[in-house]
Amino acid sequence: MKKMVETHSHSTTLSWEILILIAHYLDPKTLAIASCVSKSWLHSMSSDLLWKPILTTHFPSLSTLPSNVSYCRLFALGHGAAKRRRQSPSKPTLSLGDLIFAVSITSNRDSRTIGEFSWPVDALQEDPPGVFRFCIGFDCGGGVAVRNEGLEEVVKVTWNVVVKGWRGVFTLMDYVGKMGFVGGGEEWFSQELPAPGCCSKVVASSVVADMRVGMCGCGESDDGGGKVRVGKISVGILNVDDWRYVGIEDGLRYLQHFLLT
Repeated sequence: MKKMVETHSHSTTLSWEILILIAHYLDPKTLAIASCVSKSWLHSMSSDLLWKPILTTHFPSLSTLPSNVSYCRLFALGHGAAKRRRQSPSKPTLSLGDLIFAVSITSNRDSRTIGEFSWPVDALQEDPPGVFRFCIGFDCGGGVAVRNEGLEEVVKVTWNVVVKGWRGVFTLMDYVGKMGFVGGGEEWFSQELPAPGCCSKVVASSVVADMRVGMCGCGESDDGGGKVRVGKISVGILNVDDWRYVGIEDGLRYLQHFLLT
């Protein structure tokens, strides 16, 4: 490249055809550098004849878009987007120690409380470790309502995330549905949660909140049947593309967009 530039500086003008022939052997970065030599080189090195096969190789989805934008420009856009994706996201400002989970389960018929719980998140068990899913178990008589086994009831389920000191509140789940008081328990999913706006890259795709309530036996009813109560609650944030729980830091980055604004 240095030799070509020196030749050009001595007033020996390379023909457009020769420049194009040379350019076919250059990689995208060198083409971009060469286009800065002069206006004629910019015109030659930006030719769609050169950049279309490069774009097709590196970003095939962009090469099929109907567009008036040059292939060189489309490559620059694709390259910039790929570079941003490779950047490591910043550490979340929030920590688990800043948050409290508040969960309530009430009868939709008469608003009776079936279970109401509030926990500092850093006191909960990560299940499994490293992902944004937490669980807590309850001892018999731990403040949860007891129901006859087999009963089915329409309930309202709410899960709020609170920043300590009431500096922010975000509702992850507000759901009405049936709850069966049986040994296996129930699981609910929220509607798709809102995207975090300009910071959407912190979570790569759509997410939903997940809550699983497990029941356990707790004595006998008056008619000789069994009684059950809430024995365990698990909550988490799921990626709907692969139905896996997001990581701890991804979950915190998502929440801080709504809690710290």
